[in-house]
This record gives sequence, structure tokens and C-alpha cells, in this order.
Amino acid sequence: MNPSTSPLRSPLFWRLLISVCIANVIVLMLGGLLTHSFIAYSMQQDFDWPAMAQAAEQAYEKGGDSGLGAWVRQEREQGVDATLYENGGPLRDIRLPPPVRDTLPDWLSSGHDIALNPWPGFYIAVQNVTGHDGHVRQLVAVSSSRTRIPRHTREKILLGVQLGLSLLLIAIIGWWVARSVSRPVEAMRAAARKMAGGEFSTRVDRRWSRQHDELGQLARDFNGMAERIEHLVVHERGVLQDLSHELRSPLARLQLILDLAQHSTDPRAAAAHFERAEHEIARMDRMTAEMLALSRLEGSLPGMVRESIDLAALTRDRVAAARIDAEARGIVLQWTDDGPVAVQGSGILLERALDNVLANAIKFSPPEAAVQIDLGRLQSCVELHVRDHGPGVPSEELELLFRPFFRGKNAVQATGHGLGLAIVQRVMHAHGGEVMARNLEGGGLEVVMRLPLQVSTASA
Repeated sequence: MNPSTSPLRSPLFWRLLISVCIANVIVLMLGGLLTHSFIAYSMQQDFDWPAMAQAAEQAYEKGGDSGLGAWVRQEREQGVDATLYENGGPLRDIRLPPPVRDTLPDWLSSGHDIALNPWPGFYIAVQNVTGHDGHVRQLVAVSSSRTRIPRHTREKILLGVQLGLSLLLIAIIGWWVARSVSRPVEAMRAAARKMAGGEFSTRVDRRWSRQHDELGQLARDFNGMAERIEHLVVHERGVLQDLSHELRSPLARLQLILDLAQHSTDPRAAAAHFERAEHEIARMDRMTAEMLALSRLEGSLPGMVRESIDLAALTRDRVAAARIDAEARGIVLQWTDDGPVAVQGSGILLERALDNVLANAIKFSPPEAAVQIDLGRLQSCVELHVRDHGPGVPSEELELLFRPFFRGKNAVQATGHGLGLAIVQRVMHAHGGEVMARNLEGGGLEVVMRLPLQVSTASA
């Protein structure tokens, strides 16, 4: 199992586990406290010894020995062993602890009322009472388990309190945990429904995405996915709009050319019209191919194979390939470099970017001029400078030079679709680099392409 997916490394796992443990600890602590308090309350003694003595005397006077026996049994059920003594002897026998039995004659002979609590929960009482017949008798009572609540009732109450308290606390903590889990999940569900409905700008609220657990990470991943989808959809819509706009004029010209060819009676004129039609078709094909390449780069679509590339050797090769077009116009390509330099990236994409920059420099250079290509290594990057001696670019157009389909005032001097430098910029960005253009003193435009050097792994 992947360690990163282990439950023991899950903040949500620990939150749930700790919540359950806390719930159990709270239940035990509060349960113990309530149980202790309840038992203490239920075991509290609140005897009225004179009233008890009077009740025993009345039971004896009304029912005699049997009446007193019934009263003794009734009190025993309440946790008290009590009876009446007369002339030092019990009228009904009761259970007395040996120490009490041994000391009782002295207490009876003293003639005083006695109420003792020798240790918690144990009570002894000797209470004098005078009956209607004038005889003085003594109530002798011992209690070690008298409770306000009978024992079997107390046990049921304690069990019910424990269960109720456990259910209540577990329900409260469980509700809190479930709520903390369900709310971000519901937020993501709502965001997903909006995304499915076409609202691609939908994001999960920051209060859920900033959490440091799996749900927070899921919210951040959802937002990243939503941002990516929105970018791709907006981009594809833009590409479709741009392409449809740019193809409208060539298609109109093509329709006009074919119409002229169809109605032409001169075979030579018709052939010329068809030749122009082929030229327009080829032009639309090139434009579509460049647009698709630009779309793929702008969308940062996966699939670009990265490898170690000697940029000096690659540039030297592309300069050699461009010499054919340059020599056809009498333009000299001047190439200098500092030796091999390695970058990481796609050779095919870098070739395309170099070809576009070189073709652009050759296109705008006057005949018999020179195009300078210099490759130099800096501290952490490599720079390729391509300078022509053409008319340059108006300063207000420099920032627009890399925009797709932008063709400035000087574009009338050469053919093109305004996609070459846009593709160069996207290639540089895809490789973690950048490209810029600037007018130089003395005329001409310089394009600077900057790429990061390949990180050496020899010391790794």
C-alpha cells in the first residue's frame, strides 16, 4: 500500500478517531460524576427519630406484637432495622451488629436519647417514647443502607442515565463531526452541479479549500480542475472564433475565384484562377495548422516529450536550414555561440520556434542585409538573440507583437497570418522560458529568447 494513502497519515482519520475517543472520555467522566452525585444523594440519611419512635409506639398500641412486627418489616424494606425495647428487652428481635448489641444495655439504662453516625452511611439511634398507657419504651434503630430511592429503582435510574448521557454526547459529537464532513462535501456537490450546468467559473468556497485535511485537498483539487476546464473551454471558444474570423476572408476570396473560373471562357484565365484557388487553399491549410499548434500550446495540453537538447547544435542546424531562404534574398546569417549548452524540452517545438523567429527576421530584412544570431550562456539560463536590420516595430506595437493574428503597420511588407511570434511565445512558456522584442538603435528589431539551463544530476 502506498504510504501516502495510509489511514494513519490521514488528518480526517485522526480527527474522527480523536473525536470518538474524546466522546468516550467525556461520557466516562460525566457518567462517573453523575453516578457519584446520584449515589451520594440517594444514600443521604434524613431520619426523624422522634417521629419514627412515635410511629412504632402507635403500631404497637394498635396492633400489639403483630402490629409492631408489621411496622418492623416495613422499615426493614426501607433499609432500617428498628424495634421497641421495654425494660431492657426487645419487643421484636432485630439484627444488631455485635458492638452495638454489647453497648446497647448501657445506652438504654442511661435514659438519654442517642443518635450516632460512627462512620459514613451507618446510623444508630436510641429514642425514648411514652405511650398512652404511660409506659416508657425505647426505639432502637440501626441503618446502613437506607436510601431515598430503593436499590432496584436506583440501579434502573443509573443505567438509564448512563445510556441517555452516552447517546446524547455521542449524538452531539457525531453531529459535529458529520457536519464538518458533510458541509464541504455538499459545497463540492453544489459546485459540481453548477459546473455541469455550464457555470465554469464556479469554485469551492475558500473556507473549505483552506482546510488541512483530505476534504480541503479535494476542494483545492476541484478548484484546480475547474480552473483548468474553464481555461480550456474559454481558450477553445476563442480559438474557434479567431479561426472562423480569419478563414472568412480566404473563403470569400476562394468563392469569388472559383466563380470567376466557372464563368471564364478563356482556358488560360481559368487555369490562372484555379492556381490562385490552390494558393488560397494552401494558405488556409497553413493557417489552420498554425492555429492548431498554437491552440495546443496555449492549452498546455499533455503529451510534450521532454529530453536533453543541445540548443547550440539545434540552433546551428536551423540557421543552416534558413540559409536557403536568406541567400535567395541576398541576406547573410551571422551565427556565434559559446559552445554546447543543454536545455530540457521538446526538440520539435523548439525547432518550430527557431524557424519562426529566423523566418520573421529574414522576411523583414532588406536585401543584402545581415541577420545576427548570438547564443550565450548566463548564470542559470541561456539567451538567444536574433537581430535583423529591418524597419523595426512602432513602440506602441511592441507589447502586441506576440498576440495571435496581430499584424502591425509593417506587416504590409510581407505575407503571414500573425501567428509566428505568438507560437514562439507559447513554446517559450511551455519550456519555462520567455521571449521579448525590442527596437535597437541604428534600426532593426531584436528578439531575445531565454530558456533555463538543464539542471545537472551528476551530484544527485
